[in-house]
Amino acid sequence: MILVGAEVFGVAIAAGWAIAGLFELGDLVGYALMGLFSLFALYILVNLWRRCVAVEPLTGRA
Repeated sequence: MILVGAEVFGVAIAAGWAIAGLFELGDLVGYALMGLFSLFALYILVNLWRRCVAVEPLTGRA
């Protein structure tokens, strides 16, 4: 879960940086894209968390 989350957020930040650099949009737009993509990554991570907990609950019961 932690590895997937780090990869998803890394891709989101790198994509915002790359798109802003490719189209020469400037730093402010780059940061905005990074934030927007990070929100989308958070949405993906929350959905993944819900699916993982549905399969294997974290209650500690054996």
